[in-house]
Amino acid sequence: MHPSFVPPRQVKIGDAAAFAGTTPRAIRHYHEIGVLPEPERGGDDRRRYGYEDMIRLLWIRRMADAGIALDDIRDAFGSTPAAPDDDGIAAVLERLDETLVAQEAELRRQRAAVQRMRTRGSRAGLLSDVVTERLANVPEGSLRQADLDTLLVTERIFGPLGAAIQATRFIVLAGSPDLRAESDRVDAAEEALDDTVAVDDPRVAQVAAERHAFEQRLEAAMEDAGLDEGDDALLDSWDAGEVTDSGQSSMSVLEAAGKMPYDFSPARLRCMELAVELGAGGVGSSLS
Repeated sequence: MHPSFVPPRQVKIGDAAAFAGTTPRAIRHYHEIGVLPEPERGGDDRRRYGYEDMIRLLWIRRMADAGIALDDIRDAFGSTPAAPDDDGIAAVLERLDETLVAQEAELRRQRAAVQRMRTRGSRAGLLSDVVTERLANVPEGSLRQADLDTLLVTERIFGPLGAAIQATRFIVLAGSPDLRAESDRVDAAEEALDDTVAVDDPRVAQVAAERHAFEQRLEAAMEDAGLDEGDDALLDSWDAGEVTDSGQSSMSVLEAAGKMPYDFSPARLRCMELAVELGAGGVGSSLS
């Protein structure tokens, strides 16, 4: 067919839809939103689509397939009977390209997150890289699921840096059954300070003293293992801007407790206060 030949024949909506690779329902929608002018009806009261209509339909289908919204296609066409205005479509394409770049970056981020979870396990993979890197040398299976869950909560409150520093605790506990047993005992004692325990109950001060003593033992174990040097390096990297952190790593235990999605009993809060006064005051398992 010679390219300048314009077929005089007009077709019904079903034939137009089949040719353009769409449906009659879609064409009716184009009419409703103004992206395709509705042609005049013939003597049989049916729409008839001519050559210019078919060209515009092809434009609409190709542009929609490229991800351009129908409203933008309508604006790009303006009052032009067939092809859209070059300046109008250029502006639409520029906006679309910016959107696709952003979507591409988000897809890369999501894929990296999926790969991290597949590689490191579903729980560890939910944590930031700076946290999982801190746990890299821990023997597989030595961390409890509850440890990883606690780190996830800590990262939400304190940010990746605070969680990475808290990870040091779990590294030590993973390698010390005695410390782990003492940690469990102190945690259980704190949890027992429920709403039935008065604030001035002697058990509150006793558990605070036990928490303080445990924190001193744990800190000494971290120093003996040289793990505190890793924490200092993390803090130096953060100060130098090498490690970004959206949390508040300098937040106190009591401030963090106020950000938890559940309430602590008055007795347990008082126990935390006493432990802070005794010098514990770190990011501890008392938040778990």
